[in-house]
Amino acid sequence: MPEKKLIVIAGPTGVGKTAAAIVCAKQLHTDIISADSRQFFKEIPIGTAAPTAEERAMVSHHFVGNLSVSDYYNVYKYEVDVLQLLETLFKTHNEVILCGGSGMYIDAVCKGIDDIPDIDPEIRERVTRQFHEEGIESLRTQLQKLDPEYYAIVDLKNHTRLMRALEVCVQTGKSYSEARTNTCKKRPFAIQKIALNMPREELYDRINRRVEAMIAQGLEEEARAVYHLRHLTPLKTVGYREFFDYFDGNTTREFAIEKIKQNSRNYAKRQITWLKRDGEYEWHAPSGELIVES
Repeated sequence: MPEKKLIVIAGPTGVGKTAAAIVCAKQLHTDIISADSRQFFKEIPIGTAAPTAEERAMVSHHFVGNLSVSDYYNVYKYEVDVLQLLETLFKTHNEVILCGGSGMYIDAVCKGIDDIPDIDPEIRERVTRQFHEEGIESLRTQLQKLDPEYYAIVDLKNHTRLMRALEVCVQTGKSYSEARTNTCKKRPFAIQKIALNMPREELYDRINRRVEAMIAQGLEEEARAVYHLRHLTPLKTVGYREFFDYFDGNTTREFAIEKIKQNSRNYAKRQITWLKRDGEYEWHAPSGELIVES
């Protein structure tokens, strides 16, 4: 029997991962599993650049629009769910494609998530109190001291992830990065990792134009439809929090759109940093063909 293989296609937002994955999947007659943690949620397809109905008709996609923003889900559940799906898909396919830009979710499938201990309620309460009394800047400062590696790649506006990392640092006495990467689980399939990138100016231009396309497709209306759920974690992300500020009267529409562009560019920068720390990736410019090892 041929060895089964998972082909990872990663890269920053806006680089063209979906298009490349579809080309590759059609060549290999296989399925695509999304590794974009925002595309899981059915209410927000425009702002997450989820594969369109036409794209999904060309190739079978999994983990796209399969959850509601009100559903509880995390990277640990994702690891289990994807491994179960791969076991099924590999019965009829020799290769399967994992495509997305959420580095932590890709790592969960390829390497596994370590069993980080449950956090002592006293430690959790202390970190929560720190956030409420001293603000998010206090969390950033402490995390930069305790774990500069994770600080360089985490979304510094996401207080939930900052608090989680600090809780683990305090609980274990290790950096969050170290606690998460102590062991690499052996998978019963081969893995080929491909990362797409392009010159920064070109990428940033693509991101700006894609945001404008999202606005034309109805991103503002999509954000208004979930505005009443803005307290939920999936909506504390680029494209929605900026519009929520506008809806709250804190900024103008034009400023909100410019902030979406800026924050999308910053997000792309963090994604590239995350991927470059993994020496297993082969870096390619987006094109009609990908180098897939036989």
